[in-house]
Amino acid sequence: MPPRPRSPRRTPKRVVWRRRLVAFGVLIVGFLVAWFAVESVGGGGSNPEPTTLAVAPRPFRVVFPEGFTRDQMAERVAAVAGIAERKRGKKVKLSSPAYLAATRRPRPELGFGRRPLEGFLFPATYDFTARTTSAQLAAKQLEAFRRNWSKLNLGYARSKNLTPYDVLIIASMVEKETLSPDERELVSAVIYNRLHKRMALQIDATLRYGLHIPPTESIRLSQLESDNPYNTRKLPGLPPTPIANPGLASLQAAAHPRHIDYLYFVRKPDKKHHFFTASFAEFERYKAEHGYQ
Repeated sequence: MPPRPRSPRRTPKRVVWRRRLVAFGVLIVGFLVAWFAVESVGGGGSNPEPTTLAVAPRPFRVVFPEGFTRDQMAERVAAVAGIAERKRGKKVKLSSPAYLAATRRPRPELGFGRRPLEGFLFPATYDFTARTTSAQLAAKQLEAFRRNWSKLNLGYARSKNLTPYDVLIIASMVEKETLSPDERELVSAVIYNRLHKRMALQIDATLRYGLHIPPTESIRLSQLESDNPYNTRKLPGLPPTPIANPGLASLQAAAHPRHIDYLYFVRKPDKKHHFFTASFAEFERYKAEHGYQ
């Protein structure tokens, strides 16, 4: 006799309810996804308010050329602030008096001690807004200086018993004395060599800085005899501070002068390049041939 077929097993009620709940949850999620998709494209019978994105105002820009002094930078700040107000009709916080005030007092700089800011205000292009303060601009310049200074290797300068501040002072003189980039290391070499021989540097740019003599004016004999500490025509050694704010190329030249024995240089008639020599006789002869005193 064949076996009687078994009746099918009933699914427990607990399992049935669990399956129903899962199916209901899937339906709810599907409905929410569909509703969100319709609302995202502006459907659903509603007109949502358009989203307005805040657009940052276009910044202003100030350019400080290499070799600018702190006073010249203040004048440039005043000029740029005036342009911003005229062209865009916006009052900016930057001003010449505020910039001079923000950069007036000496500050401690790592590796330099407490120093005046001349030389540390790195020349470059800086963006600013109407709300940028002079103190914030100066802080940007100091940060740029630290960033560029970190690229230097001061090993050679230290071997010549020069401090980091000495190198910065030399860089400022290189910046003011050269118009042709390929002469930076040569001028630096003359400074190193004259310091080594304890000769007066005789760099007119330092005296012009100390006595505020414009580049359009000739230096008078009485000024050459001045006891001003920046008179390197008369006093040996480096001037007490940098005479300008040098760029990276002059900083590098001050740290790595050309290894050559030059002691003298004089500007050529093209007023851009210099004649360099280690011989005082050749130096005097060149000056006489070109009508220099």
